[in-house]
Amino acid sequence: MESPHLILSAGLARCLDMCVDATDILINMKWRTHNAMDDLIAILASVTAVSLVSFVGLVFIGLKESLLRRLMTAFVGFASGTLLGGAFIHLLPEAVVGVGDVSTVFYYVILGMLVFFVLEKFLHWRHCHEENCPVHMFVYTSLLGDSVHNFIDGMIIAATFMIHFDLGITTTMAVIFHEIPQEIGDFGVLICGGLGKKKALTYNFITALTAVLGALVTYFVAAFQSLEPLLIPFAAGGFIYVAATDFIPELHKKSHGAESVVQFVVILLGIGLMAYFKAAFGG
Repeated sequence: MESPHLILSAGLARCLDMCVDATDILINMKWRTHNAMDDLIAILASVTAVSLVSFVGLVFIGLKESLLRRLMTAFVGFASGTLLGGAFIHLLPEAVVGVGDVSTVFYYVILGMLVFFVLEKFLHWRHCHEENCPVHMFVYTSLLGDSVHNFIDGMIIAATFMIHFDLGITTTMAVIFHEIPQEIGDFGVLICGGLGKKKALTYNFITALTAVLGALVTYFVAAFQSLEPLLIPFAAGGFIYVAATDFIPELHKKSHGAESVVQFVVILLGIGLMAYFKAAFGG
């Protein structure tokens, strides 16, 4: 039978170990909370910046239509490059590392492409292809489609920040560059749909704020379930879909020699910018 002194000593030692363990847990919890708060601040700042892009229409209100179309060509080409660069240089390599199973990654890429297809097909994301489309109804379906699209953008930004801060920054940049031509187009659609300039800007901004909602939902859901690794390939699929089926076909409508060269150059610039971010920040 052990002596009372040995039992007491063992008990004290055990209590000391428990105190040390408890201190380590509290320290780690504090560290995780601090990092989580940093992530949340960065996410909210990024989605707010993306939402403010909706006011880009203000810059182009006074421009001639011919000049605006030439600028749009450059914006669309640059956005195509940033989306492709963001998907293939940043998101997909990160997804393979995070998920570990290449087949699973590509399944989620396909899922992302299909979801964006459904958005564009059934919610009339940008254009009404029916000859007798009721204009005012199209305005509201367009706003609904943009709201869902911006919600997904917010999810993507939040997920990438939670994987790696630098990846979140580069993804935010890619989203902003593809939002610029989209928001200009959306502004024009709302004006053509019968809204005044002020009301069009206001509605565009309200729909853009759904990115904040998407970011918050993803952030708090991911706190309970590790969803962010699977959202990365989903985001890549969305980026590839938008670049390949929306922006690049738009560029093909202008096939003059000089314009084609400009398009190719700005696509390369967009890809090059994403490659630079990869090399500079390792995101």
